[in-house]
Amino acid sequence: MAVDYAVIVLYLAGMLAMGWWGMRRAKTKSDFLVAGRRLGPAMYSGTMAAIVLGGASTIGGVGLGYQYGLSGAWMVFTIGLGLLALSIFFSARIARLKVYTVSEMLDLRYGGAAGLISGVVMWAYTLMLAVTSTIAYATIFDVLFGLDRTVSIILGGAIVVAYSTLGGMWSITLTDMVQFVVKTIGVLLLLLPIAVIKAGGFAEMKAQLPHTYFAPLGIGGQTVFTYVLIYSFGMLIGQDIWQRVFTARNDKVARLGGTAAGTYCLVYALAGAVIGTAAKVLYPRLGSPDDAFATIVKDALPMGVRGLVLAAALSAVMSTSSGALIACATVANNDIWARIKGAAKRGASSDEASAPHDEVRGNRVFILLMGLAVIAIAIALNNVVEALTVAYNLLVGGLLVPILGGLLWKRGTAAGALASVAVGGLTVIGLMGWLGVLANEPISYGLIASLVAYVLVSLGTKPTDAAVLAAWRARLAGPTAAAPGLSGASAPSGG
Repeated sequence: MAVDYAVIVLYLAGMLAMGWWGMRRAKTKSDFLVAGRRLGPAMYSGTMAAIVLGGASTIGGVGLGYQYGLSGAWMVFTIGLGLLALSIFFSARIARLKVYTVSEMLDLRYGGAAGLISGVVMWAYTLMLAVTSTIAYATIFDVLFGLDRTVSIILGGAIVVAYSTLGGMWSITLTDMVQFVVKTIGVLLLLLPIAVIKAGGFAEMKAQLPHTYFAPLGIGGQTVFTYVLIYSFGMLIGQDIWQRVFTARNDKVARLGGTAAGTYCLVYALAGAVIGTAAKVLYPRLGSPDDAFATIVKDALPMGVRGLVLAAALSAVMSTSSGALIACATVANNDIWARIKGAAKRGASSDEASAPHDEVRGNRVFILLMGLAVIAIAIALNNVVEALTVAYNLLVGGLLVPILGGLLWKRGTAAGALASVAVGGLTVIGLMGWLGVLANEPISYGLIASLVAYVLVSLGTKPTDAAVLAAWRARLAGPTAAAPGLSGASAPSGG
């Protein structure tokens, strides 16, 4: 394993080095939080694919393939579908807003009334997403070095916190691009063909396994529907995803680069399911489906290649973890702490090159604080699936309707948005308490309740002020359009 260890150690050292290099580029708030809004199509699509394809998509995706066969691809497939929908239908408008958070978008659309409560919901989601990603280090470092669970979480979490704190989004973008390349080589180009060959090819896999392993809906139609509600819709509104959209150089990059990343996710989904299916042929009696990835990597791959593929798994976890961490810190600082202090700047972002250095320092402090909190919670938490389910249910049940409603329906009001968040969130929480966290019904009924509350309250209250809507439409039109009533809040020239 010496060569494999060397590959992993060099990889981790490279992540820290890029964090140090990114620190030298992060001079303004825009640089630190959204990479200066300067990413071109290649880097944008690579980093977007890296953040959405995390440990759950890699280790969990292979595990679902081991348990259900090719239909195990549906979880990651719905993530790709959500990213495609976001990129094709919404990303251009989102990029033109020139904001930093989802809550800022809600403030712009509804006149500054919905930001704090949506910020709290989004903060809880991004915090739990970062926690669940951090817990995955325990599995990987146990396979690599046989380390204790707590030590593994601290080691992996400390590396991510270090490079994220140093350079912010610039460091995360650079490391994510490397992680995208490593995942592509390790999983798609090496592990996939080797696993199929080791299992005797597709003909032998079909001969060895039940026919349900090759049925499109072998995992169950209800499960696929729930995946769509949680993951596809979650991709449309998550702060961690939107913050990557904000890094695009312009709306064309956001649309085309995101479409390429979504397509890549579909390929990655199928690859993970095929690898898991091959593992079922090779190791039919594993104790847990989630052991399939580590087992096939350890036993089926040659020296050196094994280290690269394990680095690919580490890449998947780190990209999601770092993206969720900076999203969590951005929301905590800009949407919650700044509002509590009464210092929030509603309706406009501060992207100017002369942005004060203390804004970078303040966001850096919040990444460090949130990172330490994530590591502590990850050590204390055991049930990862339940924690992630709670996070996604609250996100989608509480925020999907007011966000999409604000983008698509001009009659939506601030009162309707607040009612939607409250009713949808409380419905989800109540049904999870009654039916169980992992039940399918909470998210379905939560969305229905949220939509009914949004429509009825919006229609029953005074329409949004014309000046607010005019400013909103001007921001959506982009920096070339005149923006009546927005003096001093023009979009930055970097877009």
